Amino acid sequence: MPTYKCFECEKKITTKKLDKRFVCPQCGGKIFYKPRTKLKKIKTD
Repeated sequence: MPTYKCFECEKKITTKKLDKRFVCPQCGGKIFYKPRTKLKKIKTD
């Protein structure tokens, strides 16, 4: 289940809470982003 972060209050929100309305339950913000979980580093020659 993907999680999003609110742009205004930085709280993590699951997609279950965003099923009916795409609004942050804590602050009412409408802008979200998916935080990156892992960064992959690749060595070059």
